[in-house]
Amino acid sequence: KMGKSDGFLTPKAISNRIKAKGLTKLRWYCQLCQKACRDENGYKCHTMSESHLRQVRVFSESPGSFIEYYSREFEDAFMEVLRRKGEHVRTKANSIWMEVIADRHHVHLNATRWVSLTEFVKYLGREGKAEVDEDEEGKWYVRYVNRDPEKIRRQEGLAKKEEMGPGDHA
Repeated sequence: KMGKSDGFLTPKAISNRIKAKGLTKLRWYCQLCQKACRDENGYKCHTMSESHLRQVRVFSESPGSFIEYYSREFEDAFMEVLRRKGEHVRTKANSIWMEVIADRHHVHLNATRWVSLTEFVKYLGREGKAEVDEDEEGKWYVRYVNRDPEKIRRQEGLAKKEEMGPGDHA
């Protein structure tokens, strides 16, 4: 008689653990519950579960706050990856996005207020959070803009010293 513990080494159990580690298809991911399902049937069962229905009720009471929360989380993750690339590095927005979504528990873009990566990148440019430009092929590039108040003060101080000239220091 095989015990429950022996089931850990079966080919099926090993296969299931390997599958559970990787990313799943976007269409079978529930952002509200932060649950990835392996297939259509698993997703269908999940959407009928009591815990999911409870989350849907909570969401329906205040959808705007959830979308704002997810938007902030997505933006923070994107900006963190962009910041790590460096201040003066022009990078394809899509490659930053690929790095963000490599994290299994990332916030999915379709849970945010932006309908596409292009819309999100344009938002970053409008808000001055990144320098953005589009090449002739329609690919978007981003460059990190450091908004640290201390760094801005130092740069302004250096600019004033340069304006005063070499012998004008007080």
